[in-house]
Amino acid sequence: MKVILLRDVPNLGKAGTIQVVSEGFARNYLIPQRLAEPATPDRLAIAEARLAAQRRKMERAEQALRDLAQRLEGLRVVIPARVGESGRLYGSITGRDIAERLSQLVGQEIDRRAVELEEPIRSLGEHRVPVHLVGRLRPTVIVEVVPEESGETNA
Repeated sequence: MKVILLRDVPNLGKAGTIQVVSEGFARNYLIPQRLAEPATPDRLAIAEARLAAQRRKMERAEQALRDLAQRLEGLRVVIPARVGESGRLYGSITGRDIAERLSQLVGQEIDRRAVELEEPIRSLGEHRVPVHLVGRLRPTVIVEVVPEESGETNA
C-alpha cells in the first residue's frame, strides 16, 4: 500500500515522502497514529508538488551558501586550550567553540549545530571537522588545538 508520510518515521522515511508499506502496518499503525495518509491520486499530486518545491528551495539555499562553503573548505582554525602535564585538555573543545572561531574568521555567522562533532575534542593536535551548511554542502575544516600560552601554572 502506498502512503504519504505526515511526520518523520524512524527506519521508514521523512515527512512528505511517498512509501510503500504493508497494508496492515498502514491501517493498524501509521494511519491511526497520524504518521501517514493513504496515497490517493489527488494526495499524490499534492505531495509530489510539495517535494518538488522543497528540492527547488534546497537548490537555492545551496547556491547561496556555495561561496561560504568554498571559503570554509580546508580552512585551518587554531584554538588554544589549557593542557595538563600529560598533554590532556582540562576541558574540551565543543562545536560552539569551533563555530564561534569560524564566525570570527569568515565574518559570517556559523550555527553551532552545523559543526558535526561526534564528541567534543579532548586532545591536542589536528582534527578534521565537517560543517553541514545545507543539503550536500559539507565543507571540512581543520581544527588545530594548541597549548594555551600562560605564565601561571595551576596544577
